[in-house]
Amino acid sequence: MYARVVRFTDVAPDHMDALLARVESGGPPEGMPIKGIQILVDQAQRTAVVVQLFETAEDMRVGGEMFAAMDASETPGTRVSVDACEIKLERHLE
Repeated sequence: MYARVVRFTDVAPDHMDALLARVESGGPPEGMPIKGIQILVDQAQRTAVVVQLFETAEDMRVGGEMFAAMDASETPGTRVSVDACEIKLERHLE
């Protein structure tokens, strides 16, 4: 499994609320090979981290190209970094 981790600054609460509503009400864009998404928000610092999950490195590459082509108004804020990672361990504790 692979994760594309995108960090944003200047996240406006109303803009984030609109983005969350869009994500929750529909599926991924046509052709997007994404398997899951996590959106983490620090309202006090006006930052967000978006974790996009993909089955393969190739799916992550394709998804990354599609996300990079999105209009900036469709993102939660100013994109400051993107990490493309292989998930080596995932463990949930009780």
